[in-house]
Amino acid sequence: MTTLSAALLLFLILDPLGNIPVFLGLLKPLPARRRRVVLARELLIALVVLFVFLWVGRHVLELMHLRQQSVAIAGGIVLFLIGLRMIFPSPEGLFGDAPEGEPFIVPLAIPLVAGPSGMAAVMLLGSQYPGRMLDWSLALVLAWAATAAILFSATYLYKVLGKRVLVAVERLMGMLLVAISVQMLLDGVKAYLAA
Repeated sequence: MTTLSAALLLFLILDPLGNIPVFLGLLKPLPARRRRVVLARELLIALVVLFVFLWVGRHVLELMHLRQQSVAIAGGIVLFLIGLRMIFPSPEGLFGDAPEGEPFIVPLAIPLVAGPSGMAAVMLLGSQYPGRMLDWSLALVLAWAATAAILFSATYLYKVLGKRVLVAVERLMGMLLVAISVQMLLDGVKAYLAA
């Protein structure tokens, strides 16, 4: 996997276009200046969490005596479920109702940006190819920067594209995630059978 393909995979998993309505809804009560501060804070928290899983996740797997194949299979299953939820959303949204007030860490940083699938994906990259940690770090920064740019321009994108286009793009991203998850699952099973 190249750095750019890893960045694209992580970008699809972070799902900034699908998160636009949720972010707008949760940040709407705040003043415009405070909204930008909260968004920047939540994005930075998500980046730190993903970096921790990228760099330390492999050691956690070793500590728990988990094999890379099991993480690949589990990551594929989680991605598959997230992709299905993106294609067929429930009425309460991807992650359910959010609490009132200014969001802090939950639900914006975790699980909307740094969700279980993102954590599993970076942990999988770090554990399968530990010699390429700088490549994976660059891929994560690229995906995060693109996500941040989209979320900071969320109000403008929502006005220009409209809800229908954003929903259609989210469902398309869900289809891509389902395809990627099936490939991850098959690769994990193949590696397990070969071991």
